[in-house]
Amino acid sequence: MNIHEYQAKEILKKFGASVPNGVPIFNLNEIEKKFEILKTSKIVLKAQIHAGGRGKAGGIKIVNNLNELKKYAKILFGKKLITHQTGKQGKEVKRLYLEETCEIKKEFYLSCLVDRASSKIAFISSAEGGVDIEKVAKEKPNKIITVKLSRFNSISHEDIKKIITPLDLPNQSVKKAFHLIQCLHKILIEKDASLIEINPLVLTKDGDLLCLDAKINFDDNALYRHPDIVSLKDLNEEDPTETVASKHDLAYIKLNGKIGCMVNGAGLAMATMDIIKLYGSEPANFLDVGGGASKEQVTAAFKIILSDKNVKGILINIFGGIMKCDVLAQGVVDAAKETGLSIPLVVRLAGTNVDLGKEILKKSKLKITSANNLSDAAKKIVEAIK
Repeated sequence: MNIHEYQAKEILKKFGASVPNGVPIFNLNEIEKKFEILKTSKIVLKAQIHAGGRGKAGGIKIVNNLNELKKYAKILFGKKLITHQTGKQGKEVKRLYLEETCEIKKEFYLSCLVDRASSKIAFISSAEGGVDIEKVAKEKPNKIITVKLSRFNSISHEDIKKIITPLDLPNQSVKKAFHLIQCLHKILIEKDASLIEINPLVLTKDGDLLCLDAKINFDDNALYRHPDIVSLKDLNEEDPTETVASKHDLAYIKLNGKIGCMVNGAGLAMATMDIIKLYGSEPANFLDVGGGASKEQVTAAFKIILSDKNVKGILINIFGGIMKCDVLAQGVVDAAKETGLSIPLVVRLAGTNVDLGKEILKKSKLKITSANNLSDAAKKIVEAIK
């Protein structure tokens, strides 16, 4: 789960990190009131979307007075920002953020994340801040230091010294850097964050260390422990179909292909997507109905796939274990009849109650093609949509 910059900064502030003063704007009528709160004329106006590259897309403006603020706020509010992370469709700006400016002496990059490859927490730091860290990693790898913590729940002074080494901070700022890194580590652990990125982290002319921009991602699987984090979710930033899927406890991710997939189990889903590509087509989605899906969930999953206008055919690949093949079959039949299915459907069933499941599909008299195995299923659906 992602949150907006202003929300991330509120969390950072609660844990003791230094951030510039700022206020969010949810509609244009709030501008004058929010402007007065900051008590300064020169401020930064920032579009709030779940994507990086806002500055290059015109989503960040420095304004010198209330009139300029009103002018640019009106331009930004409702605008679709297209950045390297949004894709061609862009993202509509529905929230703005006003923030005090500061005198920047130097910019850095700092992040911490759960490194799944090593099962450790990793801190990444660089003196090259304010730019795409991927570009720095590619062109100047020696400018980036990664420190992986040997202990998950604590961070030593030696580790912190290694993390801040590339920043080459003045003595009066080192203590502040120690405090900031301890704050980030605490947030990651206590809030089940998967990534905290500060880019740029700035050293001001007064020697302060400020989080000038902030991004925090959270582990979806741990959200049940954090209702305060769940309350920060902005549904306007979510894919509507993915939101519907989550309400039915379905794992769905929209892709750009033509073949809709319904599978139980993430590993089997990935294999199904791969074999569709092997036979020359592209999957339209990742959809894992889970090991114990009900008939109602299967029906909902079927409707979700069909809501994608790019889908020209559907491949259902189920290995019955906890989820029985007859339950899946009945859900598919009900959904196909309700939606008036008119595109090719290939079903491969195996496991618990497989014969009963195949019998339900056969008796439905719907145009459903059965497959003997995964390879056979992929071949048949790819040929069908041609």
